[in-house]
Amino acid sequence: MRPFRPTAMFAALLVLAGCSTGSTIDALQSIKPSNETTSSIVRPVTPQTAVGATAAAYPDASPAAIAALNEPDRIDTPAMQQVAMVAPQSRPAAPPASGPRPKVISQRFSDAKPMDFGKITPQHHLVHGVDVSRWQGDIDWARLRSQGANFAFIKATDGGDHLDPMFAKNWKGAADAGIKRGAYHFFYWCRTASSQADWFIRNVPREAGALPPVIDVEWNHQSSCKQKLSPQLVREKMQVFMDRLERHYGQKPIIYVTPDFYEDNLKGAFNGYPFWLRSVAAHPSKRYPGREWAFWQYSGTGLSKGVKGEIDLNVFNGDVATWYRWLGRNVHGTAMARN
Repeated sequence: MRPFRPTAMFAALLVLAGCSTGSTIDALQSIKPSNETTSSIVRPVTPQTAVGATAAAYPDASPAAIAALNEPDRIDTPAMQQVAMVAPQSRPAAPPASGPRPKVISQRFSDAKPMDFGKITPQHHLVHGVDVSRWQGDIDWARLRSQGANFAFIKATDGGDHLDPMFAKNWKGAADAGIKRGAYHFFYWCRTASSQADWFIRNVPREAGALPPVIDVEWNHQSSCKQKLSPQLVREKMQVFMDRLERHYGQKPIIYVTPDFYEDNLKGAFNGYPFWLRSVAAHPSKRYPGREWAFWQYSGTGLSKGVKGEIDLNVFNGDVATWYRWLGRNVHGTAMARN
């Protein structure tokens, strides 16, 4: 969700050296580097493709590695047209509710490139928040909270072998400041969904009070992964990932999406999931007509005390009472608001 910065490549590779899931799929890492990047981080070496890999394309790879790379992300259901209705078989017991409800603080953010959203603006929403990654550097979370960061989505992982080096520090800092926080994963289309889910689970703790995990799905035009999967296969891979996370965390994941990716793959799908929509030039109703949403990312050029440089800004779709009810339904350890 942040732009690629080539100058960070060397430092990122040093930080990420040796990071691996240990599966046979990673045997291809030494064969064909991808220089994969997302909008949040510089990726380490990863497999070039996980769809249609052949021995001819990877002459030094073992048959086991090729097989792992081609492992299908399929769901054992009779009709994938109903993929949005597929649910995990069971959920773990939720941690008990405890502690006071978080106070909602009015936002004091500004914007380096403010937009005219028309009649309904972000300022009409009362519950504001941010999303962050390593690119924000050291964050003064207490000060950011005082500026109106009531929630924060924190970059955790992407692909099957990269951990944002600031995740642990940001995760603790946000919690210590009293900010409701959740972790997000940038989905890599040239890797199996199951390996990505396992990597996220390995690195993101299951804690009372955390927001649901987020799957960030978008086309990354800077990526060396050039696979443009069919909408059906995109949804199948997403479902595999989300089912595994829901079974582990006991929370239905949030889907973060951009307008072009949504138009290509997700219109009318996953109606039972909360959506977090990127729409920085118009209200979400203009970019995603008919789609219900929980969070709206309205700026990538926000400014706030507590953070050096720009930061992504977001709002929750509802008033304070709705926010508390949403937390009660979706967050372990948060009591529902009294009616």
